[in-house]
Amino acid sequence: MASASGDVTLRELGCISTQPEACFNATDDNCNGIIDEGCDLETGPVQFVIAWEPASVDVDLLVTDPSGALAEVGHPLQSGLIKQRDCPGRNNECRGQNLENVFLEAAEAPRGTYTVRVVLENLAGENPPISVRFGARVGERTFGYALTLARPHAAFDTKFTR
Repeated sequence: MASASGDVTLRELGCISTQPEACFNATDDNCNGIIDEGCDLETGPVQFVIAWEPASVDVDLLVTDPSGALAEVGHPLQSGLIKQRDCPGRNNECRGQNLENVFLEAAEAPRGTYTVRVVLENLAGENPPISVRFGARVGERTFGYALTLARPHAAFDTKFTR
């Protein structure tokens, strides 16, 4: 179930299997069930990805596993969930390509509910709205959404059950 404040619009994205995979757009372009494969992103049986522009804007992807633990960069949870990177990054580690990726390192995903929040943290002088692509893979199912965040702290919340 998804919820959004009045400052967020949501559109579900369909998949057209004739498209080649494009990198860093948080979308399963070729409809094979893997988001942005071949793009130097880690993946697993559970994966949540966001991508956006402009590069200076800070959008956060916050994911908790079924135990309620929050995935953080460089610190795998007991479930195996880990955040690959946090953009735009203090030292420009994202190199202008804003994409946040949370994935499950383990081969088998723990059963339960994964809670996801996408929030516009800082406009960094840019004008809203900010368009964000959100992709999710939970087991054999892949989801894609286009979000529009209209103001700072606008948030999209959803849950996925495995």
